[in-house]
Amino acid sequence: MSSIPAAARAYVLGVMLCAAVGALPITRAGSGVSWSAVGLLAGLYAVCELPAHCRYLGSHVPVGAGSFFPVLLAAAFLLPPAAAALVAVPGALLGRVDERPAAIRRIWRASQLALATSGAAQAYLLLGGAGTLRAPDFPYALVPAAAGALAFCLVLTALDGGILATVERLPVGAAWRELLPRSLAPHLVHGLAGLMMAVLWRSPYGPLSALFVLLPMYISCWIFGQYHRERAAHQATIRALVQAVDLKDKYTRGHSERVGRASVLIARELDMEEERLEVIRFAGILHDVGKLGVPTRVLRKDGPLTPDERRVIELHPEYGHEMVRGIGFLGEARAAILHHHERLDGSGYPYGLVGRQIPEFARVVAVADAFDAMTSTRTYRRARPVASALEELKRCAGTQFDPQMVRALVRALERHGWETAVTADEPAWVPAQPERGPGPWAESLPVRAAVWGRESAGGPG
Repeated sequence: MSSIPAAARAYVLGVMLCAAVGALPITRAGSGVSWSAVGLLAGLYAVCELPAHCRYLGSHVPVGAGSFFPVLLAAAFLLPPAAAALVAVPGALLGRVDERPAAIRRIWRASQLALATSGAAQAYLLLGGAGTLRAPDFPYALVPAAAGALAFCLVLTALDGGILATVERLPVGAAWRELLPRSLAPHLVHGLAGLMMAVLWRSPYGPLSALFVLLPMYISCWIFGQYHRERAAHQATIRALVQAVDLKDKYTRGHSERVGRASVLIARELDMEEERLEVIRFAGILHDVGKLGVPTRVLRKDGPLTPDERRVIELHPEYGHEMVRGIGFLGEARAAILHHHERLDGSGYPYGLVGRQIPEFARVVAVADAFDAMTSTRTYRRARPVASALEELKRCAGTQFDPQMVRALVRALERHGWETAVTADEPAWVPAQPERGPGPWAESLPVRAAVWGRESAGGPG
């Protein structure tokens, strides 16, 4: 995304102007702003952002977008809206940006956070938060603080939805529906931490005591960073295995990624939990990894296979299961790799399982595998149209395929369409559009929104 569309540039300019207008009241005489508090909070937020910006510290200090939002929310609870907006600007401008053009991305991030912090301050004041940060009035600050955190979340989500709509041409409503549920809980936690900072700031112990609130946030950020590094290692493992299969079996290049994508489409229609979606995608991507154990001359043979050659190929599920047996993060995917050629009527292989004896993930991958095989062009036949492939799946439902999985795929394709082109690196699934499907390795909406601020994965938000 090195070149930003004109619509997105205009959108960023509009947000920047709104942020500037929102900060104008601070220039009026007698505004009563504590500039020392503004400077301290702005400096604190900027210092929090510096490790990710510093090339010597960035790889060792796992900070990320959202890690230090409590500082901004504390500013929203301590300062007038216009002054609170200024707190976000230095840190946002110093924050790490990995993609070009960096300048417009930093301006966007600063403007977005300034508006969100100002909105949080206004919501806090509107619900009577002023003067509630000292004991015994503190409990009365909980509701205004929650309103401030909610406003902060809503403003960020709305602005992120707008940038996704202008850059990615996604429907705004779809972007908001994806972003808001994932953002709400983390921002409410940030709001509580920000309130604790504000209370300590106003306590007899002074601003220095407020820093202790950041310690657990930093620890949680470190844990979150560890998770992301581990997840990146998982992705690298999957990529290496898939690339090895593609190099060996050139006739099915891209097949694994498409099966992973179709498996996720089916799983979403079945309302599987979010944590299982990535595992089912791994199952689809790695279902043929056992082909690495099959002789290349057999895999690339143009003519009909002999019975002995067919028996060798039918060993690939067992080969694949042995290869991934020790990869703990694959979980249920291992069973799918072993059983994705089983059939409901018991005529499949390797064990001839029947009906519900076949693991759920294997029944999903079997449908996704057959669908992509039929809709892909091979050297020995042309691809079938999607409608024809679905009719064939329906015909075989109940004998070869699980009818529930077939119906789920039909519903998913009616809603999202199907895109046969693939690239080589897919961290998560996003809904495809019937006329303009995204790349199958497209990033999730929250990740693509965060890319406009700081790309490093970090804190819980």
